[in-house]
Amino acid sequence: MSTPFPILKTNRLLLRQFVESDLDNVFTGLSHPDVIKHYGVRYETKEATKGQLTWFADLEKNKTGLWWAICSPDDQIFYGAIGFNEWEYEHRRAELGFWLLPGYWKKGMVNEASKSVFKYAFEQMELHRIEAYVDTENNNSSKALKKLGFSFEGKMRDYEIKDGEFTSWDVFSLLKTDVVDG
Repeated sequence: MSTPFPILKTNRLLLRQFVESDLDNVFTGLSHPDVIKHYGVRYETKEATKGQLTWFADLEKNKTGLWWAICSPDDQIFYGAIGFNEWEYEHRRAELGFWLLPGYWKKGMVNEASKSVFKYAFEQMELHRIEAYVDTENNNSSKALKKLGFSFEGKMRDYEIKDGEFTSWDVFSLLKTDVVDG
């Protein structure tokens, strides 16, 4: 028997499972030049974007991660995505990722969604450590993580190649013991 997908709600947001009808929104986000500039995933076509929806489903099925669609409370507006991959049960850690459609940047949505997601991660997934890897030029994500209480741990120099150029990545972490209320 499988566990139902955890639907999370905040004052302004509904965090729910990805469904096939999210394809257009995921393609819009993961093909948008401002979103993919610092993000590790990008798609040229809607057909290719189906692979992202499969990836979300496989993470859940294989218990290696969990990603939520960030939506309006009535589920009529899609804002973006947040979730975990690289879930390591033995070490009680997972990697955080998030992205928003540009029209919703700097409105506190990542901050609001994160609080519910982190509470779920620490209490239900039994994580002790949440880690995040951010392109060193992605100042907005770095600021968001610091605001959420993440600690900067260091820089991985020339960590990946993107568009034929080496990029460096900053490493951040949030421990369960860092969170005052849970």
